[in-house]
Amino acid sequence: MTSAAPVTISVIMPAFRAEALMPRVLAPLMAMLARGEVTEVLVVDDQSPDRTAEVARSLGARVLTTPQNGGPGLARNLAADHALGDVLWFVDSDVIAWEDGAAKLAAHFADPSVAAVFGSYDSTPDGQHWFSRYKNLMHRFYHQTARRDAETFWAGCGAVRKDVFRQIGGFDTDTYKVPSIEDIELGYRIRRSGGRIVLDPTLLGKHLKVWTPKNAIHTDIFRRALPWSRLMIAREGVANDLNTSHGEKLKAGVAGLFLLSILALPLWPALWPMTLGLAGLALALNAGFAAFLYRNGGFWFAARALIYHQFYYVYSAGAFAWCLFEYHILGIKNRLHVP
Repeated sequence: MTSAAPVTISVIMPAFRAEALMPRVLAPLMAMLARGEVTEVLVVDDQSPDRTAEVARSLGARVLTTPQNGGPGLARNLAADHALGDVLWFVDSDVIAWEDGAAKLAAHFADPSVAAVFGSYDSTPDGQHWFSRYKNLMHRFYHQTARRDAETFWAGCGAVRKDVFRQIGGFDTDTYKVPSIEDIELGYRIRRSGGRIVLDPTLLGKHLKVWTPKNAIHTDIFRRALPWSRLMIAREGVANDLNTSHGEKLKAGVAGLFLLSILALPLWPALWPMTLGLAGLALALNAGFAAFLYRNGGFWFAARALIYHQFYYVYSAGAFAWCLFEYHILGIKNRLHVP
């Protein structure tokens, strides 16, 4: 590794209907700007019907406005065209970046081989209902336990060199017109271009989104599992990383068998030893996650979250199986577009 001149950092925050969030999410970023740790804080208002742009401007951010409502990918691409910094640090409008974020990024990008860096949610998300905490903590768990040399990218709190971003064409806004896996797909292109992506589990942000089962299931299936499965099957191959690792595939298979055995019990009660065995196997395979949930919420929180997590495995694996069927049996080869 050779040393390089210190990088300059432009913070980029796409925002839509985020008026109420602006004071909280901009506070640490404006403090970094005041300390000279970042060059600018750019908020890109995606044609919000509220006072998002006005509030962001009043708090000291530089504000851009998209020509039409086009989603976070379009907003980030627009900001990249106007950014002054060497590094584009993307922070979602519902994420409060920790105060040491810019310093950590500067340290990583001192290594010229690093093309991108992303972090993790912290352990204290805003939503306190058990389900919302489970969803945010699940995201944290995967990022805390994944390999440090990553194969994908996360734009919730992640940064990329501006020259690399421009070279590979930025976010694919033709395919991903709504918030989806545009950051994951960007990560694949960064890797293909020869860039190194680092996952730093200490680069943290607090997630303010409150999850419900309804919005979580819709997002998991239609904004994550289906488009990501189609991308892997049609173009990238199935990575052994994060929640597509070999271990996660095994856990999904066991969860599916466990659910099938429960459904079969009314017809074949003698199957109960198999159901009990599969339950024990699922618990053993998820022991690390169960312990993590217990540390962050106690026994009953961990129990409820772990039970739902088996359901999550089943519908996520079902989405992947459907994508295999449509690709190999129905012959639908290029269904990557997310409307």
